[in-house]
Amino acid sequence: MPWSTQGGGGGRKGGNGGPWGNNPDGNESGHPPDFEDMLKRGQERFRDVLPASPGGGGMIALIGLIALAAAAFYLFTVRINPDELGIVTRFGKYDRTLSPGLNFRLPPPIEEVFAPKVTVVNQLEVGSKRNVDPRASYTGREESLMLTGDENIVDVDFTVFWLIKNPLDFLFNIQDGREFLDTGRAQTVHDVAESAMREVVGKSELHPLLALDRVKTEEAVRTLMQHTLDGYKSGIEVTQVQLQTVDTPNEVINAFRDVQAAKIDYERAQNEAKSYANKVIPEARGDAERIRQEAQAYREKAEAEAIGQADRFSKVYEAYKLSPEITRKRIYLDTMARVFANMNKIIIDQKGQGVVPYLPLGELAKPVQPAAGQ
Repeated sequence: MPWSTQGGGGGRKGGNGGPWGNNPDGNESGHPPDFEDMLKRGQERFRDVLPASPGGGGMIALIGLIALAAAAFYLFTVRINPDELGIVTRFGKYDRTLSPGLNFRLPPPIEEVFAPKVTVVNQLEVGSKRNVDPRASYTGREESLMLTGDENIVDVDFTVFWLIKNPLDFLFNIQDGREFLDTGRAQTVHDVAESAMREVVGKSELHPLLALDRVKTEEAVRTLMQHTLDGYKSGIEVTQVQLQTVDTPNEVINAFRDVQAAKIDYERAQNEAKSYANKVIPEARGDAERIRQEAQAYREKAEAEAIGQADRFSKVYEAYKLSPEITRKRIYLDTMARVFANMNKIIIDQKGQGVVPYLPLGELAKPVQPAAGQ
């Protein structure tokens, strides 16, 4: 066998053998030789072989040495791009982290290097029909149809933007972390995004989702996703959630439009009623205030007249107590003056012999009206 040596079996304590053979430098520890020493010995042998090789043998040796160096370079080095971090595992266990650039590593399967991109923002679409394989039975409707808090069905298509903030957690704490480096599909992020959106939509009503609360919904989903992923210690940061389309399914779009039209009519009638009330109520309040003020003025007038009549009566009574006969005659004359003030009168002297001749002097004093046509 090529590893067999003289003087003892391979791997025995105190023997000269081992899987690496005898050490030409006198190292009998049985450990593998240093890589740089191997290159130096190869160069020395190349210099020994090149002059003595007839007819192009030196060129063949040079090509072999270059091939050997290229193979060693390929096996023992790895290049990490500027937007990546290298995670090295030795026999499946984390060993060290490599910085961007050219780094040394042991060849597989001893060491494996994973290089996730830590500065690239990844984009994940949920509910989109664009990413569905036309040959598959899956149509994308299963994840896009959601139930709102007011028991309506809504079709939601949204996009999640995320990046890897901790490569170690991403590779070792979630199931599909290493798979993402090969396929670009992060099933864990997809499932968490769909679950968070369903929870937020289930607590919301349909109309605000369609028109008003898009930004509020996006932030609520992002916060819930981040909380869930942090609980998994996934090493993922969700930077943004963006709603693409939020609409009712095509199967119920006509009924939904009828409902929306009814709501618009209801709101219009309600606004008209409020406008009418805003017009009528102030007018009614103004009329009520005017009537109240008129009643107040009438009351004050009636009270003043009553007080005046009472004062007049009190004064007449005082005068009556001083001169009853004169006061009684005065009252009689005043009463008669009021009674006959606007009446045509004929006076008959009851003590005389007959009717007093009456000459209508007042009628004679009136100007004569000219006859019509003169």
